[in-house]
Order: sequence, then C-alpha cells, then structure tokens
Amino acid sequence: MKLPELKIGNKIARVPIQQGGMAIRLSTARLAAAVANEGGIGLIAASGMSHDELRYEIRLARSLTSGIIGINIMVAASDFAGVVKTAIDEGIDLVVAGAGFSRDMFGLGKESGTPIVPIVSSVKLAKISERLGAAAIVLEGKEAGGHLGTNTSVRDLIPSVSAAVKIPVIAAGGVLHGQDIVDMIKMGAAGVQMGSRFAASVESNAAPALKEYYLKSKPEDIVVIHSPVGLPGRAVRTPFSARVMEGPVPPKTCDACLKACRHNFCIIRSLIRAQQGDVETGLVFTGEYMPRIDKILSVHEIFEQLLSEAAAAK
Repeated sequence: MKLPELKIGNKIARVPIQQGGMAIRLSTARLAAAVANEGGIGLIAASGMSHDELRYEIRLARSLTSGIIGINIMVAASDFAGVVKTAIDEGIDLVVAGAGFSRDMFGLGKESGTPIVPIVSSVKLAKISERLGAAAIVLEGKEAGGHLGTNTSVRDLIPSVSAAVKIPVIAAGGVLHGQDIVDMIKMGAAGVQMGSRFAASVESNAAPALKEYYLKSKPEDIVVIHSPVGLPGRAVRTPFSARVMEGPVPPKTCDACLKACRHNFCIIRSLIRAQQGDVETGLVFTGEYMPRIDKILSVHEIFEQLLSEAAAAK
C-alpha cells in the first residue's frame, strides 16, 4: 500500500508519520529535523525547557530542515501557556498537547493560525476538540508510552473516533511496523504517531546508556506507574520506578513545574536523570512494545524500513 499524505491545517506531510514528542529532551531539534527531512512531522519535546532553550531548539531545527516541525507540551505544566506562546512566536508549524486538556490553547492557536492538536483517548474529547477548533487529534491507546488516558487499545478506538469527527485522526500507541500503519489507516486513521521506535534511534537525544536500556527491556519489565500529573504512565521498570510503585518518593525540593502535583515524586527531574543515562534513579517512559525493538537505527533507516513494510503490507 502506498501511504497517503497527512494534512494538518495548511501543512502537508508527504509521509503520514508523526514522531512522538518525548520528554525530557529525548526529542530535540536533531531528531525532529531528521523525521521532517524524511517527509514526516518532527516534534520537539518542550516540557521541561526554558523559553530560551525552546527558541534555540526551534531555530536549530529550522536550520536543519525545511520540513514540518512542531512541539509537544504537557497541558499539566505550570508554564503551559507561556511555552505555547513562545513556540508560536517562533513560527512553529503545530502544537501537540497531552497530559491533560486545555480549552485555552485553541484560542492561542486561532490568533496566530497555528494548528492545535490535542492528544485524546475518547470519542467525547475528540468531538469537544473538533468543536473548539482543533486542526487534528492524536488518538492515543493503552499501548502508548508516557502518560495514558485509557485502558483501551488504539485499534479499538480508531473506528468510533474517526467516524465521530471530520478532522484528521492520528493514531498513537503500539506502532512499530509498516503493517501497523497500513492497518490503522484502513481503520480510519489519517496517520500515525510513533514514539518508542524513534526514542531508540541514532538521532534520539537519549544518552547511550538509556538506549541500551531500551534494547535490554523485556515484556515483563514494562510497568504502569502513578504520575504526579494525576495520570497513569507507562515506563520501563528501573530501581526508581519500582520504588515509586511501592509508595511516594517525595522530592527534597520543588520547582513548581506542574499546575497540580501529587508530590509522590519529581517527574521532571527523574525524566532528566534517565535522559542523561542514569537508569538507576531515572524514570524511563516507554511504549508497551519497546521490548520488540532490538536495534538502534537512524531515522532514515527507520523510514526506509517502514515504507518498505507498508508497500508489502496486505
């Protein structure tokens, strides 16, 4: 099957693949630009970044590609509106927002004409998003990494959600191969979002120790933790996540990075530790199928493989 283009607002991706916005600092300019250069949509993970750092990453990505570059940001972040405004001021192509839902973000996008793409997991939120002005939605199933909004497989969600809205539905969770992309498009999705496969890529900003940890993970290592954001999150079992599952690991200091925080642990600092290669005291967010990845590939190799598999798919 020849994959269709993916149109979001006035932006058209030649290949209907959006790279997940993996924080903290896993998906930075280098990864996002590499994906955009292959015809997909590259996302910079803005959560945990200062405004100046975000500006730098957006400008760097622009110097590396003429393709489509967006940001991903947690709605739960205390500086959510400021980050979105900064990205829009830098001329970002789209804003993807997860870990919560905000009606206010649609107004920010409307003023500038910037497509706003919320991450949802239900027909109800998909319809609300469309009514409020979303350019598209990312429909996330239980297989996804990071914060989760459902216990239902994305494959069970796609038919009902795509029938309920007219805007593009980008399916996320458990997408690793070309056959997965073809299956989801046939179910009604306009495209897919892939996180795990790009987290374990050459261009991912994860430290080598973290990438090796991904490759060593086994199905029984994938766990669900309770995040301070107030949502469950899928992660690889580490000594730290095992402690979090047993009870609170209260932070010694608080940066007030979330609008509302349970203070059972510091999510920003633990994700930063993992990104830097500390898999003992870091939080390693991951998709359910990360253990199926056995090799670190370049973004170009990943796209070649996906397109070849899609062409051969039934």
